[in-house]
This record gives sequence, structure tokens and C-alpha cells, in this order.
Amino acid sequence: MNTIATETGFVAAPKIVVLGATGPTGRHIVSQAVGRGYDVTVLVRSPEKAQDLKGAKLVVGDARDEKALRQAVKGQDIVISALGTPASPLRDVTLLSIATQALANAMKAEKVSRLIAITGMGAGDSAGHGGFLFDKLIFPLLLRKVYADKDRQEAIITSSDLDWTIVRPSILNNKPARNKIRTLTDLSHFHGGNISREDVATFILDQVASDEWLRKIPFITW
Repeated sequence: MNTIATETGFVAAPKIVVLGATGPTGRHIVSQAVGRGYDVTVLVRSPEKAQDLKGAKLVVGDARDEKALRQAVKGQDIVISALGTPASPLRDVTLLSIATQALANAMKAEKVSRLIAITGMGAGDSAGHGGFLFDKLIFPLLLRKVYADKDRQEAIITSSDLDWTIVRPSILNNKPARNKIRTLTDLSHFHGGNISREDVATFILDQVASDEWLRKIPFITW
């Protein structure tokens, strides 16, 4: 059993499973979680793409497959969803909502309650706060169908009985972490913004031991 040091001694390391672990943000989550001493499991379709996820246990399967999800989440404490999908200007997107519904079913069946999920700026009431280029060009031309599915994904999560947190980051980049994250719930005077994937991973993992944002939807940015 993995343990981590605390101010009062050693305790059992939290068991987390990460979906979307081979994506650019998911890789940071896995790396940082392993670095914190957590017991990490990842669900991946292609084990070849996960060979560099050192310290994580692999479960091979599709995130839309409830049977594979049950295998991955069984015995876990927390599920982190970093699932993403490419821009799709023409074809409808359903992966996120289908996978999230299957995940909610699997978590309920395996009695795992804590879910931390990443969606993004443009979902829900964060739409229209990305700045001129994002709101007027990138979103309508490339991401409209993706974010329609993110909206469905969020609706599935918020209507569930899970102990959820939905994190909406501003535009993601691959710059080094600044370790200085702004957390917003009122975007009335916010437009634009960006944040590194590394900082997003840090914020996500900080929620593992916190209920500050339980059943809330924080927006994070630099």
C-alpha cells in the first residue's frame, strides 16, 4: 500500500484513476500525482501511448465502455477526467457526453463518489468570455460542436449524485507553470486569458484533499 507523509504522520495514499491520461493535460496530472505519492491508475485505449506514464497502473479500454470503466474505477477514491476531443467544425461530437454518462454509471455501480472533471472556457456560462479572436472566430468555426458536447457533459455531471467538481480552464498553453492561479466564479468583467497545462494539473490535484470546490464550477486562469 502506498503511503504519503503528512504533518501528523503517514497515511494511505489516495487512489485515483485518470481518464484522458495520454492527452497533454492528462500527462501532467499523472506525472504530478505520481510525484505526490498517489496511487495512480489510468484507463487508456492504446498501452503503447502510455509507456512513458511512469508509476501508473494501466487498464486498457475505451472510456465509453462502462465495463472497462468499472474495472478502472473499482476500489478507487477519486476519478479525474481530463478527456478531450479534437476540433470538429463539421461533424457532431458525442464522445465526451457518452463517456461521462458511462462513467457516472460505472462510479455509481462501484460506489465511487468523487469526480473532478475538466471542461473549458466556452462551456456553460463561460461562453462569450474568451476574447474577440476566440469568441468570434475560433469558437464558432472550430469548437462549436465540441462545446455543445461539453455542455452535455457538464449537465450529466451536475445532475448526478456524485461529489463532483467541474474545472473550466482558460485557453491552455504548454508554458512552464507560474504557480499562481486565479480562481473565478464571476466572469462578468473577464475576457480572454490563458493558463499552462502544468498549472491546471496542479489545481486539479489540489482538489484531491479539498472540498472547497465541491459541487462547484471554478474557472481558472493566470
